[in-house]
Amino acid sequence: MATNEQRREAAKRKLEAQQAHRAQRQQQRKRNTTIAAVVTVLVVVLAAVGVYALTSAWGGSDDAGQSAAAPAGDGPDTAGRPTVPLPTRPTALPASVDCTYPTSPEPASKPVNPPAAGSTPAQGTVTADLQTSAGPIDLTLDRGLAPCTVKSFESLARQGYFDGTSCHRLTTSPGLQVLQCGDPSGSGRGGPGYSFADEVFPGLTYGRGLLAMANAGPDTNGSQFFMIYGDAQLPPSYTVFGSIGSEGLATLDKVARGGESAGSGDGAPSIPVEIQRTALG
Repeated sequence: MATNEQRREAAKRKLEAQQAHRAQRQQQRKRNTTIAAVVTVLVVVLAAVGVYALTSAWGGSDDAGQSAAAPAGDGPDTAGRPTVPLPTRPTALPASVDCTYPTSPEPASKPVNPPAAGSTPAQGTVTADLQTSAGPIDLTLDRGLAPCTVKSFESLARQGYFDGTSCHRLTTSPGLQVLQCGDPSGSGRGGPGYSFADEVFPGLTYGRGLLAMANAGPDTNGSQFFMIYGDAQLPPSYTVFGSIGSEGLATLDKVARGGESAGSGDGAPSIPVEIQRTALG
């Protein structure tokens, strides 16, 4: 039979074991709390980076007016990369759709009339040739993909809205390689004085050779557009309305190799790109 001393020792060992177990559980809880906090911080940081990429990428740039040239060859070498096919809608549009172009709060950066609202063809293509100071850029606009966007671009081009304007933004970072144009003010904040709805759909992806609309949020399309010469890892929030031909990609590759003036991967192109004239086919 166990003595009182032995029982006391056994009880002491049991208490010590329980305390050690509680301490171990407390340490595990602390580690779990720390891991959760770190994960939360990482999520917040990544979300902030994503928001910056999606909002400031198409907004104004403080570097747009800089004239300091980056050394040639700073940009990515995208020549030879395959273009991606035009995306396809899960369900084809009808032969025509209704488009509206309400007046936006901001006035037009250059005098222009909005397109007529109403029935718009949703079939066929239109060619648009941009004659620029850096070389020709040949585009094919697809009404079946984005009829209201194509109608707006055609209207602006026929009124000479793009003529004499500069492409104000070049991005050369991995994951976002585009040239942005369409703002007569050159600030990245200008537009035609009207807006129109997005023409996007789930599963829309982006890549080299696609032409898409810049925006400042849902249904805020205006006149600014971007041409993808490399990668573009973006959510399906930007209307794709056409493609870039071989001559255009050669011009964009040359501009990209020249880099951008800020040296940060996001700024005014070191090789100026002024749209001198836009011809529609």
